Amino acid sequence: MIFLFDIKFDSFVTMLREGLLKLGFSGDDRILVLLNKYMDEIELFNTAYGLVKVKDRDELIVKHILDSLAPVNIIHELLADSAGQAAEKKKSVIADVGSGAGLPGIPLAICMSNAEFTLIERMGRRAGFLSNVQALLGLTNVKIEEAEMEKAAGGRFDLIVFRAFRPLTPPILKGLLKLLAPRGILAAYKGRRESIEEEMAAMGRDGNLQWEIVPLEVPFLEEERHLVLIRP
Repeated sequence: MIFLFDIKFDSFVTMLREGLLKLGFSGDDRILVLLNKYMDEIELFNTAYGLVKVKDRDELIVKHILDSLAPVNIIHELLADSAGQAAEKKKSVIADVGSGAGLPGIPLAICMSNAEFTLIERMGRRAGFLSNVQALLGLTNVKIEEAEMEKAAGGRFDLIVFRAFRPLTPPILKGLLKLLAPRGILAAYKGRRESIEEEMAAMGRDGNLQWEIVPLEVPFLEEERHLVLIRP
């Protein structure tokens, strides 16, 4: 059993708790403790592995943890719709492609214990970091796959999330779409709407794809954030 006294109570814990409440979480101590332990690991290995660019714990909480969790309700709705269309309902299978430090996959897996996550990361040291985090946090719904996105087995995932991944180009998009199961959806974490529209324009319009730009509210963050949904 995990107790709140497993973590040091300070201003960072208060910020994380308030951010989670703003996103609709009920103050589950398990989530708070696991996210805090995860951030401890990021800070411990960040210098050696170059996991994230942050100046302090505040930025880590807001720009990475809460940002990763901002679309969780949208993701729940997407998966519920997908399951409702399926002939047989099953656990949703989600991939975090180019996972790096495990963002957004690890925070999502902590908060979505009823879904299965595969974190796909090509760099061996970062894949090793992810395996260590998975074991330390006891995340039985997480698997680590050390592979290039282009070489990963296709047709497996109900949802693919990616954040700070390579810019979308036709070859990258083709590789991501290959990984989707039938009725699967791509969900890209992005910033300003103007930049997204420029990226989409550079890609060209594909009549076989549906694009949707969904605004996100990240607690304590004043920057624009969006989730771009791409459906075959």
